[in-house]
Amino acid sequence: MAEISRPIVPHNLPGLVKAAFIRAKASGDLTYYPTQVAVLTPGSLAFQLRFSPSLAAKPKAPKPKDTSAKPFNPFENPSPALLITRLPPSHNLVLNKFAIVPEHFILTTKDVKPQTHILEEGDIEATYACIQAYHAEGQELFAFFNSGEHSGASQPHRHLQLLPVERMKDGLEDAERGSEWDVLADRVRGREKVLPFSILTASINAEMSPRDRHGAYVALYKRAVYITLSSRDAPSEGEAKISYNFAMTRTSMALCPRLAEGAPIATQSGQDAGIVSLNGTLLAGTALVKSQVEWDALRQDPDMLLHVLRKIGVTPTEDLDSNL
Repeated sequence: MAEISRPIVPHNLPGLVKAAFIRAKASGDLTYYPTQVAVLTPGSLAFQLRFSPSLAAKPKAPKPKDTSAKPFNPFENPSPALLITRLPPSHNLVLNKFAIVPEHFILTTKDVKPQTHILEEGDIEATYACIQAYHAEGQELFAFFNSGEHSGASQPHRHLQLLPVERMKDGLEDAERGSEWDVLADRVRGREKVLPFSILTASINAEMSPRDRHGAYVALYKRAVYITLSSRDAPSEGEAKISYNFAMTRTSMALCPRLAEGAPIATQSGQDAGIVSLNGTLLAGTALVKSQVEWDALRQDPDMLLHVLRKIGVTPTEDLDSNL
């Protein structure tokens, strides 16, 4: 197999992303939704809970009048106002048009490829190159991928999402127990079996070859198929057999098989408080709610978050470390 072409990441990527975010926010091409934040500590987890009531009013894409028309794809020809940079040979970097975390950006394939397919070596390498570019500037980046109907995925064009860790900490300095939060994918390794849902992890580093880094991801995916479907028939390319979230930092990979996008919660009096949905940011140890009832219910009973995590994932098993 021929080696892939290394992605060309511009110098000072964090500065480019920040400048593009400020510009697009000022021009109205991007909407930023401020949040309140609390840190919940159910069990041994420190989980960040964000509340954005204005997000409930987020505009939905209009349904085309012509049902045979091709759905709008924001990544196929990215808006110049949201395009940060091309990332040769095969990707683009664009801003998230609806941001909850400042400077949230997205790595998309230049060609239209399915979100439900297994990530290719070039996808992993382009993502890691961005992570390394942030580290070179003294910053860290959290990347995540939603795939499948239960994962929180919303766009069918393949993309991974990237969040500056420092921006994920905005507001925590004023939150009780805020200092306890850190990226879950980095601190979960070795503790997988005590979690309320299965997370499979692997260590990675800059010295690994692109093929080995991609191989580490594929190995996690194959293990996730096994613990979800009890099947060892998991090809390394093409359509994924399960819904899952995948995350990557400079030193860790984490993958969570998904059985549901969300789960209902209740108030202390037993009344319905809504449904909490989670995407790949759960691998950072974060959750988002849009209603006051949900916000109050989870803060009053943080153990309810454990109930949600048990419902959306696969129960941890003794064979998490099996070699497949």
